[in-house]
Amino acid sequence: MSAELAPLTGPQKAVLMLLSMEEATAVPVLAEMSSEEVQRLRTAATNLRSVPVEQLGTVYREFIERSQAALAVPRGGVRYLEQIAERALGPAKSEEIFSGRKRSSLERLEAADPAAMAAILEHEHPQLVAAILSQMQAERAAEVITRLPEEKRPLVLLRLGTMTEVPASIVEEIAGALTSELPSVDADATLEVRGLDRTAAVIRKLGRGLGEEVLDAMAEQNDELADAIRQAMYTFEDLSVLNPASLRLVLEGVASERLTLALKTAPEPLKNAIFASMSRRAADRIREDMEMLGAVRLADVEAAQREIVEVATRLMAEGSISLDGDEDVA
Repeated sequence: MSAELAPLTGPQKAVLMLLSMEEATAVPVLAEMSSEEVQRLRTAATNLRSVPVEQLGTVYREFIERSQAALAVPRGGVRYLEQIAERALGPAKSEEIFSGRKRSSLERLEAADPAAMAAILEHEHPQLVAAILSQMQAERAAEVITRLPEEKRPLVLLRLGTMTEVPASIVEEIAGALTSELPSVDADATLEVRGLDRTAAVIRKLGRGLGEEVLDAMAEQNDELADAIRQAMYTFEDLSVLNPASLRLVLEGVASERLTLALKTAPEPLKNAIFASMSRRAADRIREDMEMLGAVRLADVEAAQREIVEVATRLMAEGSISLDGDEDVA
């Protein structure tokens, strides 16, 4: 005789039902629940282990009039429940429920309206603004930059471009201007900032026209940094967005030996795209040269790739090609 099964609680039954549904069905169900109810489900899902099929069948019969195929083990558990909660309640609310913590001031700051954020940040020192933007997604930071006064944009990005780390207390100071609740932060702690890469990503999100305008303004104060940012904005892999005609235009300005070296570590899709833009004879010659090349220094490969990217960015500045994949250039 089998051992008597421990009865399931209401939240456990609800979790079993949700986990056996398709996500598209479970999301609207969860959307009707309060935060407290979802938290109860989270607790139940955390403590729930494998469930015998016969007990799962009892749960089904209790909720619906006929039995359906059962799962012996809940699929995905807490992770699946968090996934559908994010779709139903939004990432911010789901994060609060499943992490058991309130969002930090910096997280709430990034979630704020860009116009409202810019309205406050425009009165702050460019170094402080750069510190805040360094911790945001590039697209979000670009939305704020576009709303700052025109004369302040290059000042902020110049500082962001040279930033490597920022005291957490500075982030706390700016975040505190927009939020009423701030968790304690160690004043000596620092946050890593890849300033050059971050600035390049932000400027790329600004769009070609405004991006070039900001870079030109930055170059008036620090030409070396502006040039480094231009180089960091696009990589060799970005050539894969070009159509054959644009690739041929780029390759016209590249020596065959430099192309051979650059392709040494290129991903196969990019190699294939470049070969497809060339004549069969030229492509076969490059392939043969690559086979004969042997071992090379990675630094030499990267230097050759950078030379080709510089050719491409010059053509892009002239309006001949686009590396943003946003238009069909000839």
